[in-house]
Amino acid sequence: MMGPLLVGIYVFVLAMFVGFEIITKVPPTLHTPLMSGANAISGITIVGALHAAKTGDVTLSNMLGCAAIVFATVNVIGGFLVTDRMLEMFGKKKKK
Repeated sequence: MMGPLLVGIYVFVLAMFVGFEIITKVPPTLHTPLMSGANAISGITIVGALHAAKTGDVTLSNMLGCAAIVFATVNVIGGFLVTDRMLEMFGKKKKK
C-alpha cells in the first residue's frame, strides 16, 4: 500500500528539483516561447481533469478534478494574456 505512494512522492520531489533547475537556466529571450509551451501543457491538464471529474457523484476524485479544471483554466487564460502582452511589446508602434 505504501509503495505506490512513496514512488509518487519521489517522482514529485524529483520533478520539482528538475523543473527548478531548468527554469532558472532559461535566458530571458526564451521566456515567451516557454510560456506558450506551458499553456499547451495546461490545456492537457484540463483534459485530464475533465476525465477525473467525469461522473455526477460527489467523490474526492471529482472534487479534485473540478479544482484542477478551475486552476488549469485560470493558468491557461492568464498565460495567454501575459504572452499576448509580451508579444505586443515587439509589435509596431501605433500612431496617435
